[in-house]
Amino acid sequence: MGTMKSIIVREYGEPEVMRIEETPIPKVGVSDILVDVKAAGVNPVDTYVRQGVHPSTPPLPFTPGKDGAGIVSAVGENVQKVAVGDRVYLAGSKTGTYAEYAVCDEAQVWKLPERINFQQGAGVFVPNATAYRALIQKAKATDGDTVFIHGASGAVGIAAIQWAKNVGLKVFGTAGSEKGIELVKAQGADFAFDHTGENYLDQINEITDGKGVQIILEMLANVNLQRDFEVLAKFGKIVVIGSRGSLEFDPRLTMGKDAAILGMALFNASKEDFTEIHKAIFRGLDSGFLKPVVGKTFDLSDAPKAHHEVIESKAFGKIVLTRS
Repeated sequence: MGTMKSIIVREYGEPEVMRIEETPIPKVGVSDILVDVKAAGVNPVDTYVRQGVHPSTPPLPFTPGKDGAGIVSAVGENVQKVAVGDRVYLAGSKTGTYAEYAVCDEAQVWKLPERINFQQGAGVFVPNATAYRALIQKAKATDGDTVFIHGASGAVGIAAIQWAKNVGLKVFGTAGSEKGIELVKAQGADFAFDHTGENYLDQINEITDGKGVQIILEMLANVNLQRDFEVLAKFGKIVVIGSRGSLEFDPRLTMGKDAAILGMALFNASKEDFTEIHKAIFRGLDSGFLKPVVGKTFDLSDAPKAHHEVIESKAFGKIVLTRS
């Protein structure tokens, strides 16, 4: 089969544990699909897997990556869903997407509409599936609701704005930079704020006449969760999508507002939920209301830099690895 370049993690740890190596192109079993990966998406979840602290961490050594896009290169004899030459996006793989080729099963490979290029395709799965699960499946958002996306300039936040506008929600979004705020506005948020400032929660209360918002999507709960209650409406829901630590929290806040705090991890979704998610994603991409925004691209060999970037920098679109 020949060889390929892939990122290998031989020990858990800092981004620098990821090294590019020459490895054999994996063999295809009867129900497998081999994808020529043109671009791989970098998500915060990949950094937790690399550290060995995420439930979906494979045994060492492994190639990281759940997202990617490319062209079907070979299929096993039992595969019905796709054919050689099809453009696809990946929702996970058996062998990891930070590589020139990845082996997948049929549930992990989905057709990519022509209007979406491979770099955008690398940003399809985790961000869009996470945002859909949080907003539609967990918060059960309906036309006319108001949503506050606390951290709206990253890949999940952008996907959440796009889903929210499609189902008729009023959207408040925050970002941590001027560039991020412009992006949030450009994606269709009704109001955009700088979450490094002091008074954005007061502004949200002013705009909502003190009633607050029905839904909050929270990307950094350890920093924001306590104060989110200042703008949460009665019977409101907070969906915790991301958190990087713990916090002092007064549970009485949940009582006064009859509030629900919903935790979510995408990979807890059932098979049926994932089927619904992928159908919705294809419709969104195909009709054009879902459009992944690529923030920065790195060469595959620069995976460590990409991991630093996704955690340490101000969120701005999707970070993607491409081949040189």
